[in-house]
Amino acid sequence: MSQAHQLLVMKFGGTNMQDARAISHSASLAARSLREGVKVIVVVSAMAGVTNQLLQLADAAQSGDIARANDDIAAMRTRHFTAAQELGAAPDSETVRELRELHETLRQAVYGVYLLRELTPRSRDLIVAFGERLSAPLMALALEQSGLRAKHMTGGEAGILTDTHFGNARPQSSTYERIKDRLSGFLSAGVTPVIAGFMGETDKGAITTLGRGGTDFSATIVGKALGADEVWAWKDVDGVMSADPRVVKDARNIEVLSYGEVMELAYFGAKVLHPLAVTPLKESGIPLRVKSAADPDFAGTLVRAQADQDPNRPVKAVTAIKNVSLLTVTGAGVLGVPEVIASVFSAIARENITLLMVSQSSSMSNVSMAVPSTDAERALNALRSGLSQELNVEEKSNVAVLAIVGSGMRGQQGVSAKMFSALASEGINIQMISQGSSELNISVAIDGPQVDTATQAVHNAFSLGVQG
Repeated sequence: MSQAHQLLVMKFGGTNMQDARAISHSASLAARSLREGVKVIVVVSAMAGVTNQLLQLADAAQSGDIARANDDIAAMRTRHFTAAQELGAAPDSETVRELRELHETLRQAVYGVYLLRELTPRSRDLIVAFGERLSAPLMALALEQSGLRAKHMTGGEAGILTDTHFGNARPQSSTYERIKDRLSGFLSAGVTPVIAGFMGETDKGAITTLGRGGTDFSATIVGKALGADEVWAWKDVDGVMSADPRVVKDARNIEVLSYGEVMELAYFGAKVLHPLAVTPLKESGIPLRVKSAADPDFAGTLVRAQADQDPNRPVKAVTAIKNVSLLTVTGAGVLGVPEVIASVFSAIARENITLLMVSQSSSMSNVSMAVPSTDAERALNALRSGLSQELNVEEKSNVAVLAIVGSGMRGQQGVSAKMFSALASEGINIQMISQGSSELNISVAIDGPQVDTATQAVHNAFSLGVQG
């Protein structure tokens, strides 16, 4: 690695934090750069599976099953204590004491939910953020055991100040200055900050979370605040792939992507990064590198402002979102009436539902929307109560959205034709088509059960598995 990197932010995901062995390995990756004289800030996710466990035990407490919630907390406590012990913490050590206190606070928070039988977005954020709050002391311990100085902190303590949109909070503009003020001293004193990712706090000190995958977002917010040379997201894959390697066996690593391309990929289901993760970097031009923890010498994928333009490779990747529902609003009342379209979108916006795709017939007699199936019922109810009676709303479930992404598609002819031919050759029926005005993606809705076949067919059509 070049000495030019004076400051790196390194983010470690759940599988790279899942037990003592993984945490030791992750700490060694940070230590490697620290020993080369590079300043490093570490941002960590919860141990693999813990975030889901916390969400489930919060729901159990709300429904009155406090015994199950307590069993889950006990199991989680054992898992974290075991990791601390294996990392070398003595039973009376500071780390073990902190873990004990955190678990006790978690138990009290969950008991409060049980007593009230109410789980507000604010309580859910408090509970779910314990995953990262528990893993950060373990990473700091692992770094200290390898002879380095480290200090762990919550996202709020690191300076991440957010709005009050619990569950999906956004950083406030003053966040960047606060982070700089709080972390610069540690860095100049040779102490490595270890930040609990995925979380921030409001100006009143309430804990908020940045949405699923938010640890990436935490890392890029910190990267922007400190003017990092690069942000490295350590994953258990070789960077960003041309398709999901579990579905497409010949999927390959993409060497360079633009910020825009990676945002499209994240939005359309590639489990690569939080969709908003690159926004702080985009504003400051800081590159992001997605690297493999199993093969640290491999360059991975570099995400930067400019894409690689290869006229022979207009499409970079194929990605898919499963478990989608199509909602179609039809009726004579839709014809040419902008207010109807406005009320459709207002009804969806009020429920804060993500629209994956929108398509409208040229006669304006129907509007179709693709939404995650988990939100379909709420969306249907919102539309039915928010629209006039003569309009009809229908749902088609078990749908998937398939998207091709690449900045090279802009102005290049024949890309959509090639995609549609590949789907037609497999007998796959297209239910809806959408192309973004940025021309970075073309997405189609197809039958859910056909999505893996479709992904492979489109990947082959654009020769994405062949080294260019």
